[in-house]
Amino acid sequence: MPNELIDLTIDRPVPGGRMFARHEGRVVLVAGAIPGERVRARVERTTKSVTFAEVVEVLEASPDRRPAGDPSCGGSHYAHIEYERQLVLKSEIIADAFRRIGRHTLDRPVAVVGSAERGYRLRARLHVADGRAGFFREGTHSLCDAGPTGQLLPATMAAVGDVLKALAERVTDVAAVVVAENVAATDRVIHLEPREGAQLGNLARAETLSAVAGVTGLTATVGKRQIALAGSPTVIDTADALLGAGSPLPGLVAWTRHATSFFQGNRFLTGALLRAVLDACEGRKEIVDLYSGVGLFAVALAARGANVVAVEGDISSGADLESNSGPWRERLRVIQGSVEEALAHADDEPPDAVIVDPPRTGVSPEALGRLIGWRVPRLVYVSCDPPTLARDAAQLFAAGYTLAAISAFDLFPNTPHVETLATFHLS
Repeated sequence: MPNELIDLTIDRPVPGGRMFARHEGRVVLVAGAIPGERVRARVERTTKSVTFAEVVEVLEASPDRRPAGDPSCGGSHYAHIEYERQLVLKSEIIADAFRRIGRHTLDRPVAVVGSAERGYRLRARLHVADGRAGFFREGTHSLCDAGPTGQLLPATMAAVGDVLKALAERVTDVAAVVVAENVAATDRVIHLEPREGAQLGNLARAETLSAVAGVTGLTATVGKRQIALAGSPTVIDTADALLGAGSPLPGLVAWTRHATSFFQGNRFLTGALLRAVLDACEGRKEIVDLYSGVGLFAVALAARGANVVAVEGDISSGADLESNSGPWRERLRVIQGSVEEALAHADDEPPDAVIVDPPRTGVSPEALGRLIGWRVPRLVYVSCDPPTLARDAAQLFAAGYTLAAISAFDLFPNTPHVETLATFHLS
């Protein structure tokens, strides 16, 4: 019954941020707990198979418990857990997904590369209400302050606040802002999304906005277009900034992107993920990069000498991908369209390797079926969702693929999300 108090012993983590427990033989998914703890929880709701509850009292605390703010703000469901334990729990979630969904037992724990916990985000969407910007608390339209979550730099939050102040009475026309910046935070673009029926193309305060400290560009959505209001509409990252000393890429390699385009979100680990993908494709000369975004992997691979076909269906990301491919035209071909359509018209001869970096829903059944039928010798799968990765892996195993390597990157500390890199070889 809702609001009933129940005492529980917490068993293990599950995807989404809750922890698994049982009460009188029934599965309970608990928010705010840590495996091994005894807690008193309040029932939130009950379905036919699962009870959802939240901790109201910790009866026997884990040594890994620490003070935390609002866990529902910005998805900070792990903020009450010491960081090293967070990495262990995320490794366990990946292994559990492969065991239960993929029907495959990993032979060792997945190593999860950690991140600095604060100021890590390169991109975020913030809702606007009453002249201020923040996250919505999970499952609500109640605004919470994004600053205390630590995901964005203090300078980023200050810049967003200053832009909203500069808009004065026109701030009521803004439903949300998307902020994007480069690794060094020397480029910062703020994109304005209008409320329904509002028009942002006629903002008369562009000169004032262009002078806001810490903002290098301001853009807005007008109809189905993105327009520049002030400054530069893009941010730029270089291979040196992402990869640091000892970059394996020659010369000046760079990625330019608009705020509305997809790019990996962690300033501290995007380079590490890129290095890992480059390593997974070592020695491969013909590569297809599906769900390519602005070309993080495709541009790097082409710069290193591979022949690459990059496919991206999002309009904004696809346009940036086309632009970023410019210096490598001889080796990098861009297809702006759906992955399914591109695979349907692909050559019969498979490439040496295919990279997939799909959305949280995973690779579509149509696309995965085509990849399996293509008999691609190496598939490099970048996943932001362990259950859908494990689901797709089950089909790959059934088709004769083996898991050659698996690792993970904690792109979103204090949240339940984890980025997994799995490399499959055709037996």
